Amino acid sequence: MQYFTALKIGQKRIELAREYLNEISNSTLALPALAIKEKLNAWMPVGEENFYAVIDESSGYILSNSNGSIITICDEDGISKTLIQGINQKQKSEYVNALKKDKIPQFHGKVQLPV
Repeated sequence: MQYFTALKIGQKRIELAREYLNEISNSTLALPALAIKEKLNAWMPVGEENFYAVIDESSGYILSNSNGSIITICDEDGISKTLIQGINQKQKSEYVNALKKDKIPQFHGKVQLPV
């Protein structure tokens, strides 16, 4: 797939994931993340499927803000489409419960975040 075609498709998928994350968090704090990925030496849009992951320092990540966690919506390869950062324990619990209620599966692998 051509780079710009993959990018356009990925941007649409990011926006849908971002709208969803903003909806469950009652805010507009969700940030866009990665729109494309390289797979088998070709550019591909980020996947259509949605998984969630909770990222904090206990999961092996070094965060610049150690006071909170990150919730991300990613595809089946762990490519992050959107994220909310700096959330506290109460918010994390509320968001995870909403994701589970909507039957969004948890991603258990290594998540790729934007640099």
